[in-house]
Amino acid sequence: MLREVLSTELYTILLVICLTLVAITKLLAPKRFQYFLMLLINFRYLKVYVREHKFFDFFESLLFTNLSIGLAIFSLLCLNLSNNYPIDNPLISSKLALGIGILILTKIMLERIVSSVLNIDSIIDNYIFQKTSYKNFIGILLIPINAILIYSWLPNQLNLAIFLALLIIINVAGILLFIKNNLKTIKKNWFYFILYLCTLEISPYLVLYKLYTLQ
Repeated sequence: MLREVLSTELYTILLVICLTLVAITKLLAPKRFQYFLMLLINFRYLKVYVREHKFFDFFESLLFTNLSIGLAIFSLLCLNLSNNYPIDNPLISSKLALGIGILILTKIMLERIVSSVLNIDSIIDNYIFQKTSYKNFIGILLIPINAILIYSWLPNQLNLAIFLALLIIINVAGILLFIKNNLKTIKKNWFYFILYLCTLEISPYLVLYKLYTLQ
């Protein structure tokens, strides 16, 4: 059985934009980008560049934009599977990418506010950097994943679930690694850190899952 032929023009443009963003990132900081690509097997990137972490970082901003677009494409493919969503609408994809970007940035701002209130800024600043780095790495992985789902494999519940599980595992691995490497510091503020995790890491995903299941 041949896969259904869908209009891929919009997705080709979006994937080209993602590749361009990644190429610019590599061009501007080749050494840093090389360390970044080895994030899962070598933690040198986290150790070296956490000291240079700033509120606005052009390197991270380019990768974050790629992440937002990649998540928008993947989300549309998932929505189309269950709700027959119009996945080739440029306006919808643009709004979704913008919404995802705003949502993540808003969450980071709330995390910084909460960390200040709980007086655990030193822990959370490093945590946000490491978590953002892993999310941006997921954005790189989404380029080939989305390309496979658009041009090769027909998206279905099985392959979407496998790819989604892979992305979640990488994200959780980043959190667990941070806890492992900063266990001594976290122990001194364990109650506040657990409160922080429950409030800003676990609760939002439970709410999103509840909203999805209510559809």
